[in-house]
Amino acid sequence: MSSVPDGKKLVRSPSGLRMVPENGAFNSPFSLDEPQWVPDKECPSCMQCTKKFDFLTRKHHCRRCGRCFCDKCCSKKVTLPRMCFVDPVRQCGECSRVSQKEMEFYDKQLKVLMGGGTFIVTLGTSEKSETMMCRLSNNHRYLFLDGESHFEVELSRISSMQVLTEESTPEENDIHTYTSLLDSQSISEGGNCRASGMLLHYKPMGSQDPKQLRMEAAEDKKTASSWLAAMHKGAKLLYEARDQ
Repeated sequence: MSSVPDGKKLVRSPSGLRMVPENGAFNSPFSLDEPQWVPDKECPSCMQCTKKFDFLTRKHHCRRCGRCFCDKCCSKKVTLPRMCFVDPVRQCGECSRVSQKEMEFYDKQLKVLMGGGTFIVTLGTSEKSETMMCRLSNNHRYLFLDGESHFEVELSRISSMQVLTEESTPEENDIHTYTSLLDSQSISEGGNCRASGMLLHYKPMGSQDPKQLRMEAAEDKKTASSWLAAMHKGAKLLYEARDQ
């Protein structure tokens, strides 16, 4: 439950120092597990440039993919919050580029999601709607919705998400769909238009029956649109984490 304390502990792994939840079950859904390192005996040469390892050419493991490289091909030290590393860690060229792109989400979008946005929320097929503030919990595991009532949606239990966007004409809607996040199915995306709402399907705790949640931007549409855009980027990380 969301009421579980977010205790953390400092641990040392072969890859470096990590600040992780005391209970591994309460990891952020955006997080990735550390990879298994390719054993040294299986790495006679760099897995990028094929240069043979010897006394002068030492081998290094990328902290993100676990593969083995020479110093030239694995020289960059880049922050890797998805694995909870305290300091920047050594990564190969390909992984360092991916990690650098993700930093925008951790530096900007996460703050937007935790700051929240105001939406008109409709549960299921109900004709009754409620204006609510929706925000991401501090441990990144829940969406909190607060208005006259309060309820929570656990991100790991979301099965699909549709982000509705405004087209140049009011009658048309473009839909970004992240289908079956739990089952790692394919992603289809639309164009780059301003987000105006979101449709979620999720399974409440203790239930296998999916429920629908519809959110439409309320008065402050600029803030709501920024929140939805951040959620759109976060969904990509959720999909990637579940696929690895």
